[in-house]
Amino acid sequence: MYIPPHFAESRPEPLHRLLREYPLGTLVTHGPAGLDADHLPFEFDPAVGEHGQLSAHVARANPLWQRCPTGTPVMVVFQGPQAYISPNWYPSKHESHRMVPTWNYEVVHAHGVLTVHDDERFVRRLLARLTRQHEAAEPRPWKMGDSAPDFINGLLQHIVGIEIAVTSLVGKSKLSQNREPRDLAGAADTLQARGHGDLAERMRPAS
Repeated sequence: MYIPPHFAESRPEPLHRLLREYPLGTLVTHGPAGLDADHLPFEFDPAVGEHGQLSAHVARANPLWQRCPTGTPVMVVFQGPQAYISPNWYPSKHESHRMVPTWNYEVVHAHGVLTVHDDERFVRRLLARLTRQHEAAEPRPWKMGDSAPDFINGLLQHIVGIEIAVTSLVGKSKLSQNREPRDLAGAADTLQARGHGDLAERMRPAS
């Protein structure tokens, strides 16, 4: 990934935040048939290892876990907020007319080593944690115990767990940092008004 210095993000806190807030990752693998990508919701634990650990599950019918056995190097791409930026949103454009459109976004590439867990206990614990996390905002959070045990047990037979020991996190935050403050504010204000509040907040200087 090409990262100009002013767009580079290496601080653990914002990198970890993006993985938590946008957990659907694109798992990129390379096997005998070439490149492939799977889109999976991941759990991220920053306390495991030097750079953290990612956990997810795939359908047993998905050939990923057989095509990429334990020890396979992989990459997971996490995409944060993103949106088109018009030059018309920059006040200075109307003075110099020397601005062009661009696209602002945040992204993290997590490199690591895959481990396959064909283990019902592992998958059950992982699903329980993911459910608690993503159901937390519901008035009456759903849990696996709400369903009949034989139904859940049957589904678990069709799932395989995976873990990724993260070896590096590479972040890029392209948020108009290379523009003067009034242009950055103009773009952020327009994004806010058009429903891109998450990206707008990322662009505003920390108070």
